[in-house]
Amino acid sequence: MPTDSVLPANETRGDAAPVEAAASRSPLVPLLVFTIAATLVVFFGVLKVYAGAPIMVWAWKHWLPNLNQEYGKLVIPIALWLVWYHRKEIRSAVKEGSNWGLLFLGAGFLFVLLGTRTLEPRITMLAIPFLILGVVLFLWGAQVARILAFPIGFLVFMIPVGALQQTSFRLQFLITDAVQALCPLIGVKVDAVGTTLTSANNAWGFDIAEGCSGIRSLIAIIMLTAVYAHIFEKLWWKKLVLLALSVVFAVIANIGRVFTIIVIARLGHPQFAGTYHEYLGFISFPIALGAMLFCHKLLNLRSSKPTVPPEPQTAAS
Repeated sequence: MPTDSVLPANETRGDAAPVEAAASRSPLVPLLVFTIAATLVVFFGVLKVYAGAPIMVWAWKHWLPNLNQEYGKLVIPIALWLVWYHRKEIRSAVKEGSNWGLLFLGAGFLFVLLGTRTLEPRITMLAIPFLILGVVLFLWGAQVARILAFPIGFLVFMIPVGALQQTSFRLQFLITDAVQALCPLIGVKVDAVGTTLTSANNAWGFDIAEGCSGIRSLIAIIMLTAVYAHIFEKLWWKKLVLLALSVVFAVIANIGRVFTIIVIARLGHPQFAGTYHEYLGFISFPIALGAMLFCHKLLNLRSSKPTVPPEPQTAAS
């Protein structure tokens, strides 16, 4: 484990080069850092072990609209923005490398070995957060690792969910039933057959497809909620509550989106609603954001009340 050293009064540990500081602990540290870097480059950018392509190329080919997983392209930019957001905290943090990082590196290499052995790229991609966190903890120490834990963990969202999207049919039925219940509020009677909503006079009909209520919107809104809770909430239990409610936010958002399409059809523009419903996806996120802000306000309702100062007491005569 690293030991403390005496620094001049005008210097801090944050000014020391992390690799040089780590190298002072063992002459094998530079070799270890080089090995880790080479592993990341080879396994994730060069080695063609998954469908004739490197892992990140394979993932890029899965971050497509037709697979309902295009949100994956936003994960790395968002993670980098979160690192930039915490730049001041990182700059002022004490940087003292810790050998505990080797445990995370070991776990990361285990995922790489397991994913390569089973030819399952998703397992190998799960190694990325462990490897990066291990490097940060080993070179910079616990304070920097704690600050960067969320941006690094956020990288899990870039793993293609694959067969999980087949389970979204339950969400489709939930959205269908909810919209059918709301339609009488605008004077529309609809019939639901499976995931298809049809007007009583058969003038129009819409199918609630996976893209309208499935994994794409669910994961995207969970990502949005996770970033919001990380930035705007300090208490860990409130973060967990908001994250758990993100599934509810996704359902509310998609109910609002589909119901908006029904409203457009009710106003006499069913063809417009059917043709352009894919471009109405932006409606989901304001609705989800509104539900999220409302729940966050409720969580902080008591703490937001102004405190009344106690009345001054008069001295007894």
